[in-house]
Amino acid sequence: MNIAFFLLPKQEVVCVNEDATLRQTLERMERHRYSAVPVISETGEYKSTVTEGDLLWYLKANPGLSFEQLHRVSLSDVPLRMNNLAVSIDANMEDLVSLAKTQNFVPVVDDMNRFIGIVRRSDIIDYCEKLLLPFGSNDKEVKSEA
Repeated sequence: MNIAFFLLPKQEVVCVNEDATLRQTLERMERHRYSAVPVISETGEYKSTVTEGDLLWYLKANPGLSFEQLHRVSLSDVPLRMNNLAVSIDANMEDLVSLAKTQNFVPVVDDMNRFIGIVRRSDIIDYCEKLLLPFGSNDKEVKSEA
C-alpha cells in the first residue's frame, strides 16, 4: 500500500527549526502536548527528532541552568539520544512497521530529503489491525471479551 495514504502533511505537523532555542522547543512541545517533534533545517530537510527525554537529560546535566537562561541555549547543543529514521515517500508499509516499533511517528521525506510529513504509529497499528482481524469482528470481539 502507498504510504502517502497515511501521511500527515508537514503543514499539520508540529516541528521545530534546527536553529531554535531550548526555550522555544520546550514551549512549543508544551503548547501542543507532544513528547517528540521533528527538527527541520532552514531549507526544509529533516534533521532529527527531539524528545522530552533529550531535553530533561540536558537540563539534568546542566543544573545551574535556569528557565530564564534557556533562550540562550541552542537546540543544536542538546544531545539527542535516539536516531529516529525517516523513510522516503516511496517506502512500503513493511518499512513503516519496522520503524514504528521504536518511534512514535515516522518522518517522511522526498527524494531530496525534504520533510513532507509524518506517519503516526497509531495509523500504522490501525492498518495492521485491519489486516489481522476479519472485517467487522474487531469491535465485537473486544467488547465481548471485556
